[in-house]
Amino acid sequence: MPEVSSRPSLRLLLLAAVAPLVWSTTYIVTEKWLPDSRPMFSALMRALPMGIVLLLWRRTLPPAGWWGKAVVLGVLNIGAFFPLIYLSAYGLPGGLAGTIQALLPLAVMASAFVLVRERPTVNRLVGGVVGLVGVALMVLGTTTGITALGLFGAFASIACTSIGAVLVKRWDPPVDNLTLVSWQLVVGGVMLLPLAFAIEGAPPAIDLPAALGYLWIGVMGTGVAYWCWFTAMQQMPAGSVALISLLNPLSATVIGVVVAHEAFGLPQAVGFVLVIGGVVFGQFGNRPRPAAVTAPDSTA
Repeated sequence: MPEVSSRPSLRLLLLAAVAPLVWSTTYIVTEKWLPDSRPMFSALMRALPMGIVLLLWRRTLPPAGWWGKAVVLGVLNIGAFFPLIYLSAYGLPGGLAGTIQALLPLAVMASAFVLVRERPTVNRLVGGVVGLVGVALMVLGTTTGITALGLFGAFASIACTSIGAVLVKRWDPPVDNLTLVSWQLVVGGVMLLPLAFAIEGAPPAIDLPAALGYLWIGVMGTGVAYWCWFTAMQQMPAGSVALISLLNPLSATVIGVVVAHEAFGLPQAVGFVLVIGGVVFGQFGNRPRPAAVTAPDSTA
């Protein structure tokens, strides 16, 4: 496992922030530019073209012993995650879906404890709970329109991405992160290809705005964002990176207010402050407690 900084540098913190900030633009790009009601095709376009480009650039296939791991990571982080997140978006009110996604930091901390024995600090746990409350205040609205499939998609997507992210730390990939991202995007894209055609039929017509939208979410929202996410995940405590993911709903709210003129009142303002406070508070007090020293066995 690569060396992990218990007190990450500003560079690493900013790198970790790139992914959720870029991901937050996906909502408005999808709404304004991409074809309506084609979530599987959009997921496919987000994964496979960028994966092929990166794979051709890096020209590296998984070594012996890593093919199975590449498939598992590709399924968890891309192939299963993308459809599940869209299932959540279509099967739940937007506020509830966003609030459930804010459970991600706590889910990552739980996965990190089980898979890599990373104990969450009190600051990270408190930061995660405070951030969750903040997101709820910003986006939680009506509870009508809830479906069982929507709830399944929301919670299953959190499980997939939290386990997939931490497995990257546990397995310590033998290649650079761009190559690792290429493997996952190709695996996920190949998995999505038959699903998109089976569920949605032939591809829709793509005009210039849609092409630019797919270019943005493919290059920035997938290639660049996932490279930043996995790089930060390998070099920082998983709980710290996961807390920074709360910038996603925060930034999406700001974009919605500025671009779509969505309402922003006192609850949203309080939630905004709580999210920032939770993210910042969770980055302090991160030095792990020293391991207990065991006395030597006198009988040896």
